[in-house]
Amino acid sequence: MSWYSVAVRNERKTAESRKLRVGILFGGVSTEHEVSVTSATTIFHGLSADRHIPVLIGLSHDGAWWIAEPETELAPDTLFDAQGSVRGFMSLREGLDFLQQGGKSALSAPLDVVFPIIHGRGGEDGILQGVLESAGIPYVGAGVTASALCMDKTLSKRVLRDAGIPVVPSVEHSRQALLESPATAVDEIERRFPYPVFVKPTQTGSSVGVGKAKTRGELELCLKDAARFDHDVLTEPGFDVREIECAVLGGHAPRASVLGEILPASEFYDYHAKYQSDTTQLMIPASLSEDLTRELRSLSLLAFRATKCWGFARVDFFIERGTDRIFLNELNTLPGFTSGSMYPLLWQASGVELPELIDQLIELALARHTEKRQLVVRYTR
Repeated sequence: MSWYSVAVRNERKTAESRKLRVGILFGGVSTEHEVSVTSATTIFHGLSADRHIPVLIGLSHDGAWWIAEPETELAPDTLFDAQGSVRGFMSLREGLDFLQQGGKSALSAPLDVVFPIIHGRGGEDGILQGVLESAGIPYVGAGVTASALCMDKTLSKRVLRDAGIPVVPSVEHSRQALLESPATAVDEIERRFPYPVFVKPTQTGSSVGVGKAKTRGELELCLKDAARFDHDVLTEPGFDVREIECAVLGGHAPRASVLGEILPASEFYDYHAKYQSDTTQLMIPASLSEDLTRELRSLSLLAFRATKCWGFARVDFFIERGTDRIFLNELNTLPGFTSGSMYPLLWQASGVELPELIDQLIELALARHTEKRQLVVRYTR
């Protein structure tokens, strides 16, 4: 048995001897704040009561941190009401003061592992992962490098192309360039791609700021809107495609789920279609040939490894109608965990129920932390 296997086994024995304190980080100063709260609620209820103690840590829209002890009637979706007030939580500053005065709070004992589910900027772009790395706290999901890489659609395309994975062609413009000379950007896009085209912020998720343009006037409006959300804006050609997704789970030996297909309620899979529509359909498993299914699952694992992901990721593909040409659209290193989110649904269809899925993600976080502690940090000849 290797040193790695022994270390992981010992770590698990220690963890199994008591309940793990699992910090659920949710909310965030992000356009995906509300999605994060819903995802955190699903994870909160999916934790095994006999193995885990949830510790809720919420980040409000204005950047304030709030903490709460576990209570059976308290869940993430009770944190912020319509007026922005907080029930059952105390501010981080209050918690620290209370602790110094001899009181017991969520900060009285260290966290064994953190499940960050803050979607979007500040949560899945490597920033939060860097904080957790610096604090030496095990956490679920991709590390700093993979998180930052996959959040940037332009940079991730370059890595995927280098790995031989087909991606959607694109052209990127900075927000500054669009403000200074929007006509120049529009001219370049029209030279590169025929209409329709899709415009999206380079570093956002949940289709926030994404628009479809069929004319020059619509393109100008879409570019202006996307530039509200990010420093860079990406434009891609609008193919006639099917949208297929695959869920990947694992570390050194990742596994690919069955495939799912999205039939959006609107013209494309925008924010409304993802989270607010009752008519968007998720087809699981997707109706695809065995050869195409096998290729997509293989590409998902290849992309997961090429971008150095860990734990979990959702891999999104476009399949061109009529030709079956494959384009990898993006990897999401912090996929949604709402009741209608593809990632947990795909694993449920693959035989992994939510509590087991969360258990495996926590074990993967602890395994990576154990492995990291074996690395040499003091160089001597």
